[in-house]
Amino acid sequence: MSTVSMDIAVAHGLQIGLGPFLVGLVVVALLLGAFWLGARVRRREPAPPRPEEQPGLPEAGAVGVVMENREPDEVPRGRRRLTPHELKAHGNLGSRTSASTGRPRWDRGGSDA
Repeated sequence: MSTVSMDIAVAHGLQIGLGPFLVGLVVVALLLGAFWLGARVRRREPAPPRPEEQPGLPEAGAVGVVMENREPDEVPRGRRRLTPHELKAHGNLGSRTSASTGRPRWDRGGSDA
């Protein structure tokens, strides 16, 4: 092997090794810049609220539990598949309060048995 080809091989090897090293330096510089920018933004944000600044219970106390039964809203059955726009009164409106006040119970042998 001649010295000219050795010089070309060394120069080519240097270029191959230098490229990834420079890319690594750029990535490290970008990460450091992002960290610095994030710390700077965080310093400008307001501090978290102290315990005495936290919201408390209303004057009337905690909100009570509301127990009520809702009317079932059945989806119409048919051979054709319905789109949501065709279900005008099914699923698009809020449910209604039921007249019965007793708790619903499952029948023996139903889906929960």
